[in-house]
Amino acid sequence: MNRKSFFTSRNIAFLAVLVALVVVLQTLSTLIGRLGGTPLSLVLIPVVLGAVMLGPLAGLLLGFVFGLVTAVCGVTGFDGWTFLLFSEEPVWTVVLCLVKGTAAGGAAGLLNLWVARKNPYAGVIVASLAAPVVNTGIFVAGAFAMSGAIENVMAATDSGGVSLVYYVIIGLAGVNFLIEFAINAVASPAIYTVSRLFVKKRRKASAQAALPSEPAEGEGEFGEVRPADPAPARPNKDFQS
Repeated sequence: MNRKSFFTSRNIAFLAVLVALVVVLQTLSTLIGRLGGTPLSLVLIPVVLGAVMLGPLAGLLLGFVFGLVTAVCGVTGFDGWTFLLFSEEPVWTVVLCLVKGTAAGGAAGLLNLWVARKNPYAGVIVASLAAPVVNTGIFVAGAFAMSGAIENVMAATDSGGVSLVYYVIIGLAGVNFLIEFAINAVASPAIYTVSRLFVKKRRKASAQAALPSEPAEGEGEFGEVRPADPAPARPNKDFQS
């Protein structure tokens, strides 16, 4: 998708709605985690939806917003665990938040683009399931890369009784990944339906815009002034028998 076809008024308006959903859902998920519940990670649904309907560029943008909200919640202390990690490794914590979200959205868009050439429905399913896999995979890799900071967080949260591997894979990533994966798997048929409706509506609008408009009265096909049709000649009574 080139830039001119991507940055249309329709796409920008739709992206604005999805960005708002990403911000609200990620903030709500963080709030649920603060209250002691299991965070319902619904934020990847609008990320995948945008990636499927508008392409990889939209997925990258929405994923970046997702990562940015996660980083802001951590830096401000709204997300307590991320704030502890930020206190240990401020730069790499922010980088990890941004990279994992952006990569998840971009991967969803690219995989849908490739798989949908053969089967559009399979493309949506692959994109929906790839987003949580990429998001969690990069988080786990980043956590092990910051193992020293993670161990300090473990000590601060009284989690020293388990190994680092168990704490990262099971304690941090395990439950969240399963929830994200299950939610995206269940939501993939709905994402497919919405995306097909969007594509049909966009194609219909493009087809209508491509139709030539009928020239107005007094104008030619290319906008030139067209002379009025002459009035029919009336028969002369003097020459009638």
